[in-house]
Amino acid sequence: MNGRTKIIAEYLWIDGYAPTANMRSKWKVLDREVSSLADIPAWGFDGSSTRQAPGDKSDCALQPVAMYPDPIRGAPHILVLCEVMNADGSVHKSNTRAKLRKLAKRHADQEPLFGIEQEYTLLKNGRVAGWPAANDAFPKPQGEFYCAAGADNVAGRALVERHLQACLDAGLAYAGGNAEVLLGQWEYQIGAVGPLEVCDHLWVARWLMDRLGEVYGLTVTLEPKPVKGDWNGTGAHTNFSTKEMREPGGMKAIEAACKRLGKKHDKHIAVYGADNDQRLTGLHETCSIREFRYGVSDRGASIRIPLATAKQGYGYLEDRRPAANMDPYRVCAMLLKTVCG
Repeated sequence: MNGRTKIIAEYLWIDGYAPTANMRSKWKVLDREVSSLADIPAWGFDGSSTRQAPGDKSDCALQPVAMYPDPIRGAPHILVLCEVMNADGSVHKSNTRAKLRKLAKRHADQEPLFGIEQEYTLLKNGRVAGWPAANDAFPKPQGEFYCAAGADNVAGRALVERHLQACLDAGLAYAGGNAEVLLGQWEYQIGAVGPLEVCDHLWVARWLMDRLGEVYGLTVTLEPKPVKGDWNGTGAHTNFSTKEMREPGGMKAIEAACKRLGKKHDKHIAVYGADNDQRLTGLHETCSIREFRYGVSDRGASIRIPLATAKQGYGYLEDRRPAANMDPYRVCAMLLKTVCG
């Protein structure tokens, strides 16, 4: 690297807004080559502007924990995911990653894997993308939009495709995606990888979607029920397995996990996203928020055991309860705590 080369590092962190947090970012120009996290300096920010500190003690610290190629600015620039710390170096109360970090280490011997299906809805000028502009007008009924093609059946594909490429260029564990049941609603999947990696990658993917949405004039909402009435909600189905579940005979461990999850249903719901009661009604491929049940190939259950898993006798389970706006660090931590002990 010659002396004139500059590297732009975009620092990303999660703010203190509740019940639904947001990604924040700012950039620093570095004069030296970056080959590892050790080359990236810690930084800070005004926590009084992110609901993470009072105005008279506003400094919060940013501790780099992961870095990725910047797919927007291009090489050699980088994205830097950070944990939020207090000025004295202790863990900030909004830092949910820290708790998962400890649980992941504690249960590493069980080799947990996660995959998260992030649904989201695109908005244009306050209306769902692709919907008629008038507030009292609606598209045709749901049915033809899921995994669809054609200008009458999808909206926002240019952003979706750009986001896909950006995630791949950043080295994220992007596994797939599709148009969803609601017109203007889409999904991408992250995984299957370990607990910290799946959450880190999901948060970075969320930031990339918001950032690229600026280019296309589209806003991304993770509201669980973006349109009231007879329309699908928006979730973040979380697939989970341990080494025991993935080995022959693993169905026994999967069923045992489902029973443990049922006993802790209320505690899981408490961290599975804001306004999730509007989505978990028992309709539109959901189980009621007041009920817990699991079943093979049942998209109306709290926990779905995929048909392929049941047939081969091992695999993974799908927790269908998390809302699209959930904090993945909290969801994965709760699954580890309940299932892995």
